[in-house]
Amino acid sequence: METVAAPGKVALVLLALAMGGFAIGVTEFAAMSVLPDFAAGLGVDEPTAGHVISAYAAGVVVGAPILAVLGARLPRWLLLIGFMALFAVGNALSALAPTYEWMLAFRFLSGIPHGAYFGVAALVAASLVPLRLRTRAVSTILLGLTVATVIGVPIATAVSHSFGWRWTFAIVSVLAVVTMALVALFAPRDPAHADASPLRELGALKRGQVWLTLGVGAIGFGGMFAVYAYLASTLTAVTGVGPEVLPWVFAMFGLGMMSGNLLGAWAADRYGMKAAGGLLLWSAAALALYPFAAPHLWAMLIVVFLIGGGGGLGSILQTRLMDVAGDAQTLAAALNHSAFNTANAIGPLLGGMAVAAGWGWTSTGWVGVALSLGGFAVWVVAWLTGRKTGQSHA
Repeated sequence: METVAAPGKVALVLLALAMGGFAIGVTEFAAMSVLPDFAAGLGVDEPTAGHVISAYAAGVVVGAPILAVLGARLPRWLLLIGFMALFAVGNALSALAPTYEWMLAFRFLSGIPHGAYFGVAALVAASLVPLRLRTRAVSTILLGLTVATVIGVPIATAVSHSFGWRWTFAIVSVLAVVTMALVALFAPRDPAHADASPLRELGALKRGQVWLTLGVGAIGFGGMFAVYAYLASTLTAVTGVGPEVLPWVFAMFGLGMMSGNLLGAWAADRYGMKAAGGLLLWSAAALALYPFAAPHLWAMLIVVFLIGGGGGLGSILQTRLMDVAGDAQTLAAALNHSAFNTANAIGPLLGGMAVAAGWGWTSTGWVGVALSLGGFAVWVVAWLTGRKTGQSHA
């Protein structure tokens, strides 16, 4: 595939798309970092408040395939603007939620366009560069998400502590509107594919390698979320630090995720699906260190960075789906984020259950190890069956 735009034009498009990733990253990860604040504000305990995170993830899981299929005949630039408009409305309503029950509903609504946005944005990014650079182009969009964990989430956490948690979601709504403007200005106005249709997109569901790749993400990513969702509570209750330290620890996680994203993209372009297996084992090892590091701030900073590195799995699986989905590119790309947020639902749910059962805040680390190894087991099946069909490297 030849580059279809000048480097300057490519950079502007990727910047516009990454801004959407930044907005999504802030709302997804800041919801976890400010969990103690909105739990208190809505009058529920923290394990119960964790269901708000799962509600957002459920919105992604449900919304990604539905929007991808329904939007099959529309130009991608127009889809991106529409998805961000819905995202802006959902976060604005979250900022105004009067009760816990309404917060659950509004977070579900906010999650609906998440996966479809990333899926379509990934396809736009990949279309701009040569084949050998696809994963790095896709990772640029996810880089917006990882930058959010370094800069956006710590700022959102500080804003929540100083002015109230509702401002976190209000700021995200503004970022979504900025993304809409940037996409309208810079995204290529390519028409929809002449043969595009909902039925063709649904063809992705017939492919075994698509399901296995989604399974790797749905289970394997859960380990990182099991820990991240309750990191603020663990730092307060086990490490014994005050609120002023939390943004720095979350920034360290973000730096790890950014590093993992860049390293994962390079490894995927060089080694293909092997890179996913390596990152899953990395995650399992880092998560196993978490319970031992929790009492010590210096150790937590190191281990949280290592856990964040596992976030590089996203861009690897994104381009893997492009290779195994055939003509059903939009649905497959969007489903990657359904899988990612299935993990975002499973991880906090199982982690919260472990804490509620009396096993302590650090038990989330062992939950994470089990999920990472479960994802690796699915990866092994995908690798072995892919070798038979010639898709093990792709």
